[in-house]
Amino acid sequence: MHFIATRLDGAYIVEPEPHEDNRGLFARTYCAREFREAGLVDAFVQCNTSWNARKGTIRGLHYQISPSSEVKLVRCTAGALWDVIVDLRPASSTYLQHFAVELTTRNRLGLYIPAMFAHGFQALEDTTEVFYQMSDFYTPKLSRGIRYNDPKLGISWPIPLTSISDQDLSWPSLE
Repeated sequence: MHFIATRLDGAYIVEPEPHEDNRGLFARTYCAREFREAGLVDAFVQCNTSWNARKGTIRGLHYQISPSSEVKLVRCTAGALWDVIVDLRPASSTYLQHFAVELTTRNRLGLYIPAMFAHGFQALEDTTEVFYQMSDFYTPKLSRGIRYNDPKLGISWPIPLTSISDQDLSWPSLE
């Protein structure tokens, strides 16, 4: 597994090392020892899957505050998505900066997201599926969000919006 630093402090693209033969392909997508050796959180306590029926669907931008802020490991298991993270750590050199990467079943990349980062994505294909591993349990009273189109962040979503939840539309802007 390769951990490729993004321009946001502490966030990494996780690239598996595929092994191919006449049967197909095998790749390890998570190994606690390799994450620990890279200095990353290696204990995940909850896994979720998001099924997205329509291309253009946006989910996010979500995060959870202390004492249950979550490290996330996100991977596309069907379709394709534009994955976006925002650094919300005031003391960070990359505070309020965002990073985006396309995650697909073809590129097999994952995204390691530190605690106190907002996360969201847009489905680039119909029937896109996203698999999340989290370092802490979902705690509704600590759940927060930022509007997906917050002008202060200036995130460029690659395709027109087709679907978003009322909750995600109601998140406040940073200003």
